[in-house]
Amino acid sequence: MLTIGQLAAYAGVTVRTVRHYHQIGLLPEPERDASGYRRYGPTAAVSLIRIRTLANAGVPLSRISQLLEADAATFAEAIRGIDGHLREEIERLQTSRRQIAQLAAGDGLTLPPEVTAYLDRLREIGVSERVMAGERDGWILVAARWPDHIREFMPGKLAQLDDPRVVRLYRVLSEILDGDADDDPRLAEAADIIANLAEQAYAAGTFEPSDGDYQDLMHDLLDALAVEADPRMQRLQELLRERGWTGWNRMERLAEPPC
Repeated sequence: MLTIGQLAAYAGVTVRTVRHYHQIGLLPEPERDASGYRRYGPTAAVSLIRIRTLANAGVPLSRISQLLEADAATFAEAIRGIDGHLREEIERLQTSRRQIAQLAAGDGLTLPPEVTAYLDRLREIGVSERVMAGERDGWILVAARWPDHIREFMPGKLAQLDDPRVVRLYRVLSEILDGDADDDPRLAEAADIIANLAEQAYAAGTFEPSDGDYQDLMHDLLDALAVEADPRMQRLQELLRERGWTGWNRMERLAEPPC
C-alpha cells in the first residue's frame, strides 16, 4: 500500500496534482487507515497512470472521467474528436508563430514582401524614420484595399528610386519632418520637385488621370494620412496648387495655375 507521496512518485506526478484530482472527483480518495494516513493500492496507481497519460496527451480533464468509463468504440471515437481539435489548435498556434515572427521582422506583419523590399530600399537611400512611418501606413491602406494589385504597383515604384530627383525629394521631406519649423523653406523645394516630376509625366503622356477605378475613398484616405502625420503637408499641398497641381496621392493638373 502506498502513501500519497509514493503514489505520486510512482505515477510521475506531484502530490499537489493527486490532491487536485481528488478535488475534482477524477481520482477516488481512499479512507484513512487506523494510523490516520490514506493508503493507495494498485488500482489507484493504474487509474492515476491512465489519467496522467490522457492529460499529457492533451485530453481536457473534464473529458477524462468519461473516457475512463467508456467502451472501446466510444473511447476511440472520442479520441478522434480530441485529436481533430488538437490539430486545429496546432494550426492556429503555428499561424500565430508565423505572425509573431513577422512582427519581430518589422514591416512584414501587415505588408506583402514586395512592399517590405521597397521600404528597405527607402531606408538604404537615407529616408528618415518619420517619413518611413508614413510610407508604411500608406502602404498598409493600399495593400488592404487592393491586395491583388500590389505586384503591379511595385516595379514602377522601385524604378522611381533610380531618379535622383525622387531620392532628393525623399531626403528633403526627411529633413523637413525631422525639423520643427512651421513653414520650412524646404517645402518649396519639395513642391518644385513634385511639380517637375508631374509635368514631365504629363508631357510624356505617362501621367495617369484620376478617373475610373481610381475614384475611390482610398485616395482621400491617403491624402489625409499625409496631413495627419504632419500638418506641414497641408502647406506643401498649397504650394503644389500654386504650381498648377492639386491632390497628393492622385494628382490632377489644374487648367491654369492660380495667380
